[in-house]
Parts: sequence; C-alpha cells; structure tokens
Amino acid sequence: MRDILKNKLHQYISENNPDLLLSLEEKKEVTQYLTEKVNGIESMIQQLQVQTTPAYIIEEMCLDELTKDLRPSRYNYISNILEEDFEFAHQQFQKRGTLLYEVVNILNQCQEAFETFGFTEETEDNRQLRYAVTGIIDKYLSK
Repeated sequence: MRDILKNKLHQYISENNPDLLLSLEEKKEVTQYLTEKVNGIESMIQQLQVQTTPAYIIEEMCLDELTKDLRPSRYNYISNILEEDFEFAHQQFQKRGTLLYEVVNILNQCQEAFETFGFTEETEDNRQLRYAVTGIIDKYLSK
C-alpha cells in the first residue's frame, strides 16, 4: 500500500507540481520526500485498514490527504494563464521544449503575488491575483 501511495504521489507531483519535483531532484531528496509524506499518514492508513475499507478507497482518501498542501497547483495556474492569455509564447516554449522551465521561472517571479493574495482553492479564482500574475508574465516575456 505504501509503495502504491508513493508512486501515485510521485505521479501527482510530476503532473501538478513539477516545480517541486525539480527542486527535490536537484537536492536528490525525491525518495525521502515521498517516504516522509506517506509516513505522515501512517495512522490514517492503519485506521482505514482496520475498518476493512477497500484498498481503492484507502488509496483515494490517502492521496487526497497527501496532496492537500499541494493544491491548488501554482504551476498549472501559471501554465493555464500562459496558454490562455499568451498563446504564442506558450506555443513557442512548447516547440522549444522549454515550457516546464519557463513556467517554473515565471512561478518564481510570482511568489510574492501568491503570498499576498493567499493562493488557496478558495482564492484561486481571485481576479486581482489573476491580474497580478498576468502582469508579471507580461513583464517576464518582454525581457
């Protein structure tokens, strides 16, 4: 069960938080991170197993808990704005194979905006945040 959760968490991170994955890979801490996260919900796993909860439900509930602090994805947020509002740049980055790195660079530029507006699942539709991020992307692309 723990290996399945680690694999699913790794997959989730690679799809939704590749910036985190890149950072962990640089420090060679991917395995440690995944292990610590899964160990952090050990009591939840045991409790669900004792209750004879089906494995697929345990996996779903545990993955939801494991990814709680990773949602919403800042990477996907920036990537979506880039694709919707800066389509040409998005396509160019894709063609060059640099989309991941460009989005991560833009994300780093947007950290203050995310902190100022308190980026959460409840606030991800905040227009002011979108305007701020769009402005930062525009400035980034004009360099």
